[in-house]
Amino acid sequence: MPIAVRVRDVMTEGLISVEKTEPVIKAINLMVEKDIGAVVVTEKGKPVGILTERDIMKKVCPKELCTRKVSVGEIMSQPLITVDADAKLGEAASLMIEKGVRRLLVAEKGKIVGIVTQRDLMRGTLDTFVALSMMSPPTNTLITKKS
Repeated sequence: MPIAVRVRDVMTEGLISVEKTEPVIKAINLMVEKDIGAVVVTEKGKPVGILTERDIMKKVCPKELCTRKVSVGEIMSQPLITVDADAKLGEAASLMIEKGVRRLLVAEKGKIVGIVTQRDLMRGTLDTFVALSMMSPPTNTLITKKS
């Protein structure tokens, strides 16, 4: 009996966003305050990109840019890479590998409804594995090391 865990089962809802014209420091403060690794970047309320810890580390720190003067829009990652809420975890993982990203925005009927991370996918896979192993009948075999 195959079990299909979907992205919607492991995603995080309630995205935190910041306008692309805001200074990077505002996004950093939001990430610290909310204990998250990324914010959705919006333009007039519409999602247009994502800003991750990695973007900040790669694009701000090496150049010693002032986080009060650089806008989120200048360093955000775009275009948005999305996965359907009903996609299987394996499909999401394959897309992450193909695109070289650690997070995907989750879409349902053309609307962004959440975010899924590599960690979410691993947790979902592990939870499924544990649940399946508990459904299996116990084995009476003892594995011993041969000398």
